[in-house]
This record gives sequence, structure tokens and C-alpha cells, in this order.
Amino acid sequence: MSAVACAATHPFNGSLFLAYVQTKGMILKRLLSILAAVGSCTLAVAQVQAAEPVKNVVLVHGAYADGSGWRGVAEILQRDGYKVTVVQEPETSLSDDVAATTRAISQAGGPVVLVGHSYGGIVITQAGSDPQVKGLVYVAALAPDANEKIGETRSKFPPATNNVVKSADGFLTLNPATFHDDFAADLPEADAAFMAISQVPINEKAIAATVTEAAWRSKPSWYAVATEDHKINPDFERFMAKRAGSTTVEIKGSHAVYVSQPQAVAELIEKAAAGVAQD
Repeated sequence: MSAVACAATHPFNGSLFLAYVQTKGMILKRLLSILAAVGSCTLAVAQVQAAEPVKNVVLVHGAYADGSGWRGVAEILQRDGYKVTVVQEPETSLSDDVAATTRAISQAGGPVVLVGHSYGGIVITQAGSDPQVKGLVYVAALAPDANEKIGETRSKFPPATNNVVKSADGFLTLNPATFHDDFAADLPEADAAFMAISQVPINEKAIAATVTEAAWRSKPSWYAVATEDHKINPDFERFMAKRAGSTTVEIKGSHAVYVSQPQAVAELIEKAAAGVAQD
């Protein structure tokens, strides 16, 4: 005779059986409740982990400058717990500069927010295809599309200035006499004067090179427009930011806005770090 039949024909045994079934049911429900709670905690932990910002930042300088200009931004980021790498690219060719940046990305040891100023924007547009790069930040920077001659696109906007000096072997610098007004008008004269005499000459072929892949087409980007920029027309900056679909802020500052307004630039970088997903 089955247990159910037995329970039906023997009242005493039936009561025991029903109590047994009820107890088993309560245990099962309790077990399911515990499993659900564990699942919820696991999901919550995963969500917190996913929400953690990227903690590695790689900074790429532009033409006519070197990495020391990032000092103010770097110190703020480090104070806030970020690991910062400043790339000292040679500006001898775009491929050399991308290689230097890719090396820094690899050595960062984890997911990276990649930041570029001016010509550095061209560099990060190419180097940003690296899988470790989770987001791009352009600071008064060039953001070309793949195979685009950025000079031709830029020519559609009135030039902010034209004070480039070309050496006999094809390297470009800015005229020191106008450097302060054109590159760093909101910096103290002494600081701008030192930047003028410590320029990194850039090979004209580097700045005219085209990228083969535009990382901003597949990765999130942020853009800081320097509203008082005399080197790159701010309207051209706005055009590039809109085309890339970048989260954009406007900062009152010269082309050297990363030097003169480090707090505002650092805040944008930290927003980017918090806004990208880690794999």
C-alpha cells in the first residue's frame, strides 16, 4: 500500500504523514528563501563591482608641449586614488607616438581611461582601440575619423591662429614671440615663456597622418572644449565632440586649459572613469 493510501485509511498515521509533509514543505520554502537571499547578495555585490570606476588613467600630451603640463591634473587624480601614467611621446611620427602610448596602456596593469590634449587626441583615437581602454577623454583635442585628413576638415573653420615655425628638416614649433597669447593666454607670463622655450618639436608628417581606426566610434568619450582657445577654434572642438557623441563640458580656458584649469579637467576625467564599464 502506498504512503498516501496508508495515510488515507489510518487517521493516526495520516496525521503524522501530513505533519511530515508540512515540515518538509517548510524546510523547502526556507531553503528556497535562503537561496534567493544569497542570489540577491551576489547580484548586489556584482552590481557594486560593476559600478566601481576605472582606476588607471593614461595622459597623452599634445604638440609643442611635454608631459609636465599634466602635473596639476595628475596630482588631483592621484589624491583621489587613481594610478596615473604620463606618456612622453617623441612626436617623431604618429606610429611612434601610438607605440609609446600603447606601451603605457599595457604597463598600467588594468582597465584604462585614455586622455589626450591637442595632437594627443589623434594619438588616443588610434591607440584607444586597445582592449584595455574603456573610455576616451579629449581635452581641447583633435578627434579625427578613420582615414580623415584632419587638416582639411579643420580648414572649414576659421583658424584661431597661425604661428607655426617649420625647421629645415620638417619639424614644427610655435613662434615663442606669440606663444603666450596663442597657446597659454591664461597662464602667468613666466610660465608661458618657459613652455615656449621647452617645446617638443613635432614632425609635420606626424600631425598630418591619418588614423586607421577611430576608437570613439566604438567606445564612450568625453570632451572638454576650451572656450578661449586660440590654437584650435572652439567651434571646431564642438564639431568634433558632437560628431563623436562625446559627453561634453565647456571650460573657460586657453589651449593650455589642462594646465590652467586642472581641477575642471580632472573632474571630467573622473566622471569618465565612473561612467565606463569594466569587463
